Amino acid sequence: MGEAIGIAGVFIGCCLNAVFLELLVKGDPGCGNLVTFSQFFFIALEGFIFTRRFGTKRRYIPLRSYAVVVAMFFICNLCNNYAFDFNIAMPLHMIFRSGSLVANMVMGIIILKRTYPVSKFVSVAFITCGVIICTIMSGQDIKKESIGISLQSNEDSLFWWFLGISLLIFALFVSARLGIYQEVLFTTYGKHPYEALYFTHLLPLPFFLLISKNLLEHFYIILESPTFSIDLLGLQLSIPLMFIYLVGNVLTQYLCISSVYYLTTETSSFTVTLVLTLRKFASLLFSIFYFQNTFTLFHWIGTICVFVGTLTFTEIHLKLHKIYYDSKMKQS
Repeated sequence: MGEAIGIAGVFIGCCLNAVFLELLVKGDPGCGNLVTFSQFFFIALEGFIFTRRFGTKRRYIPLRSYAVVVAMFFICNLCNNYAFDFNIAMPLHMIFRSGSLVANMVMGIIILKRTYPVSKFVSVAFITCGVIICTIMSGQDIKKESIGISLQSNEDSLFWWFLGISLLIFALFVSARLGIYQEVLFTTYGKHPYEALYFTHLLPLPFFLLISKNLLEHFYIILESPTFSIDLLGLQLSIPLMFIYLVGNVLTQYLCISSVYYLTTETSSFTVTLVLTLRKFASLLFSIFYFQNTFTLFHWIGTICVFVGTLTFTEIHLKLHKIYYDSKMKQS
């Protein structure tokens, strides 16, 4: 039951969060850091009040362990945010991050000395090919004007696009390492998901002072966006539309990330990765059809490769066959 609640929270929170993020990025491609800061501040404030009970509740996991988690989490978020500045479209962003199973597997082999059968490597090959196909196809139609950098030529545009892809690759492996580290952490000190959620969002806040100018710049852009009028108790209020998107993003991010942390304590890092991968697929479909993002036949081929590889990796077909066989045995 606990796993079901966590999975439902991930799908509802994370999918809605992706919608609000795309609305924000379409209005201001460089707003990623402001979005991340808003999320961190809200989650840290909520955690201080309800989880830490204004600092009166004891801590179970050492701060030095949280410092490692925070460093990886902060770096991963910054890299993913800055990728949008280099003309990485939202669908490609989602597909690329769906390759996290590959990174998770590599880290598992290197760090935890895990072994995998040949079928797992075949699945990873499918995922890798799918990501490569989508990346190549997206790279053929780079829109210079959408990049948040002054460019002189198409070669400059391609260079910055490759830099965005490099940021996504780096973030992918940092995220996989973070998942394994958290799994080991909870095994050593016990399951304390909401304490971990609080400290991993509180400790990075001082680092945002280094980019305070960037935060203010994009906050002003949000305030200057088209407004939405609402009648509240006879008062006519005009609220910037992008500010509404930002609030929606922050609230859904809280539901998303708290569900992910809860799920991390209930299952392995691999299962969490699988749930997040399938969630990204749902978000991807919505992004394509609702926001009418460019998606060619080759993009679909790459996407199918990614998700066939993902489902094969988890041997879901064998599990479904076992469920069917068990039900037949009970009937007989």
